[in-house]
Amino acid sequence: MHIVIMGCGRVGSTLAHILEDKGHTVAIIDQSPEAFRRLRSGFKGRRITGFGFDRDVIVEAGIENADAFVAVSSGDNSNIISARVARETFGVDNVVARIYDPRRAEVYQRLGIPTVATVRWTADQILRRLLPEGAEPLWRDPTGAVLLAELDSGHLWVGEKVGELEEHANCRVAFLSRMGEALVPERNTVIQDGDIVHIIARADEVERINAAVAARNEEGS
Repeated sequence: MHIVIMGCGRVGSTLAHILEDKGHTVAIIDQSPEAFRRLRSGFKGRRITGFGFDRDVIVEAGIENADAFVAVSSGDNSNIISARVARETFGVDNVVARIYDPRRAEVYQRLGIPTVATVRWTADQILRRLLPEGAEPLWRDPTGAVLLAELDSGHLWVGEKVGELEEHANCRVAFLSRMGEALVPERNTVIQDGDIVHIIARADEVERINAAVAARNEEGS
């Protein structure tokens, strides 16, 4: 694949290195030539100075033959304009834009531009470390409506089947973390001591699910 990245900050340069290591070709755009210092000396991709929404600049980056476009500059407006140009002018289907304002992210998501709302994501990660108990989000879709959460299932669920937990709490288990590895369970998978249960749920359902699990624990105590 050929991927064009706009923004050679920490995220953009890291993506460029990872993608190149995976065998893809990369072109990276930044308005500041100094930004390319973040790229390792052996980076083989193209470095283009300019703006990602400038037609000549992204053509030079190979947008006409690109399989994907990523906008991760420091400006919301620049990211979304560049993403729209890549998709609407050059027909690149696989486009992602980083957006700092989660309210904007929701709007652009509805317009068909996949976004990563960094403020919301960062806040969720901090909250998970400050408040580890209960179902704190591991991932949240840009609209904030659906999330992946770690469920404090309680020791009383050890020995019970995943299907029983799902039925009791009316939720869906996405995967289990067991001994440091991820496991996609069947309904008859038995929860073991030390398992971390991850659920996928609507955000407005998390409180109810936690309450259902707590009620089960109280019933068995």
